[in-house]
Amino acid sequence: MAEGEREFLFAQPHIFSTDIERTLRFFTDVLGFAVDFTYGEPPTYAEVFRDAARVSLRLVAESPFKEGVRDRDELLSALIRVRDIDAFAASLRDVPLHLPLTERPWGRELIVKDPDGNLLCFHND
Repeated sequence: MAEGEREFLFAQPHIFSTDIERTLRFFTDVLGFAVDFTYGEPPTYAEVFRDAARVSLRLVAESPFKEGVRDRDELLSALIRVRDIDAFAASLRDVPLHLPLTERPWGRELIVKDPDGNLLCFHND
């Protein structure tokens, strides 16, 4: 197999949701993503995108995470790179932040908490 045939193209996080319609509204109305597609009626799976970033949403009956663990250990469900983190941060209003815009040794980031408690890190170098 030639080297180019093994090239990784991208990784796409899967976010667990107990209410996909609510999660779709959060991603579109709050974070500015668009819906690529939904599957099922009512939806049990969906994909959203904003520019080159893509996220899959998967319906679950209940959260697979033990209460309090994600916040305590800052377990991220997704890391999404953003070119202009300041402009993105300024666009967020009344959004539940786990971490406001912060300078870290590896870059600047903020962490948003979605309606199911998933921690979504938006980052730039």
